[in-house]
Amino acid sequence: MALGIIPRLMALPKLKDITWVTTDCYGTLIDWERGMLDAFRREADRDGFSFEEEPFMNRFFEIHGEIIRGSYELYAEVLRRTAVRTAKEIGWELEPSRAQFLPDSVGRWAPFRESNAAMDRLGKRYDVGIVSNIDDKLLGVSRRHLRTELELVVTAQQVRSYKPDPAHFKECARRIGGKKGWLHIASGYETDVAQCLKMNVPVIWVNRRGEKLEGRKAPSATVKNLRDAAKRLGAGG
Repeated sequence: MALGIIPRLMALPKLKDITWVTTDCYGTLIDWERGMLDAFRREADRDGFSFEEEPFMNRFFEIHGEIIRGSYELYAEVLRRTAVRTAKEIGWELEPSRAQFLPDSVGRWAPFRESNAAMDRLGKRYDVGIVSNIDDKLLGVSRRHLRTELELVVTAQQVRSYKPDPAHFKECARRIGGKKGWLHIASGYETDVAQCLKMNVPVIWVNRRGEKLEGRKAPSATVKNLRDAAKRLGAGG
């Protein structure tokens, strides 16, 4: 980005013009990083193995990204393969037959503290849905923690691909009858925010880690958590 040039901001639409609000699930509604770390800790403890959290998870997400860019397979298999490869890189020989512990842990991945209340408030004002990089079965497990009624669910299994491929968002637009009146909320910049901006869909970035844009195109709004996103959409409490 040239010095002094500020990325163009796609402004939030007027609230009266918003009908649909969709969110990503993992990282936006569900604290999947904490859930996965807890699962890895429990499994590693069985072998008396320890690891540093941050570099381990950074590498996990790099490998995860490589795998989902390949041929489509169910997300449970993505988790198993990523677990085995990441463990191997730090000298922990995790047998593939044991890697089921990670998809099995999804039911213990808890929502962020504000998720249910914020989604309830959004659901009272808008039609709400989830657009997620997961399979239907595992999302069903996570939905036991999420109480808000959903009008729409789009998963990787349904579109046979993973974000940042745009298939999720194209399918979402198809089901709701176009992009008009639709706004998306997500924590993943590359997987969700960038794709919505390419499609001219307003998007609120839930930037929990305080990431810098560093030349990337600005979202319609940036907030610290889902509660703040709901407030920006007139659904505060």
